[in-house]
Amino acid sequence: MWKKIRILCLLLVLLVVAVNAWRDQNQDWNKPIIVLLHPINADGRSNTQNYINTLNINNLNSAQDYLKQASLQYRGQPIALYFKQGRELKELPPKVPEQASLLNTVLWSLKFRFYAWQQRQSSDGTATVTLYLNYYDPSQTQILKHSTALQKGKIGSVNLFASAAHSQRNTMVMVHELLHTFGATDKYDLSTGQPIYPIGYADPNQQPLYPQRQAELMAGYVPLSQSKSKMPESLQQTRINEITAIELGWK
Repeated sequence: MWKKIRILCLLLVLLVVAVNAWRDQNQDWNKPIIVLLHPINADGRSNTQNYINTLNINNLNSAQDYLKQASLQYRGQPIALYFKQGRELKELPPKVPEQASLLNTVLWSLKFRFYAWQQRQSSDGTATVTLYLNYYDPSQTQILKHSTALQKGKIGSVNLFASAAHSQRNTMVMVHELLHTFGATDKYDLSTGQPIYPIGYADPNQQPLYPQRQAELMAGYVPLSQSKSKMPESLQQTRINEITAIELGWK
């Protein structure tokens, strides 16, 4: 009797996991998308805290408009996406493993999803995606470690600079990771960081091909030549190309 109950409970858990996984990979873009943002003082510095205290969700209106306009181009109607500022958290998400073996990656993924479950509170409301924004004082940290996001669970750990001078690029990184949670893939060469032709180009049919005028958002850089590129200054210097739109389910 108890064995049958345990088996039934296990089957129910597996069913919930399967349903959630299906939902994560089959986003209904006709429903409102709520993106919950939790700031974190990742280095514990007072400068970082001062910056976090100034954060205003209205500063992301341009990112909201950018995504609505991009989706309108491909879907014929804009998505209803909204950013929501969440509570400041004290605990950092688990660090991405330095050696990305399959086992390490799976274990990290499980730890990250458990972390997200631990941090969740009823006061947060219902969110489609939750991003944990880890802020660092740029006077002490010049190079940030790679940000990452999971489609299964729709969560992301985003490393950002605690500085108004970096706010435009912070927004680009955040939106890049946000699109990962909806299935968009990176479109740059992992060994060189250069955008991959043609999938990592904003306009792969441009003549002459170089220099490109914009960056493809999931490639992250504006190609200047076959081997050189530059980082865009703002989200407005990027675009979402057709390949990424297909991955997102916009086409």
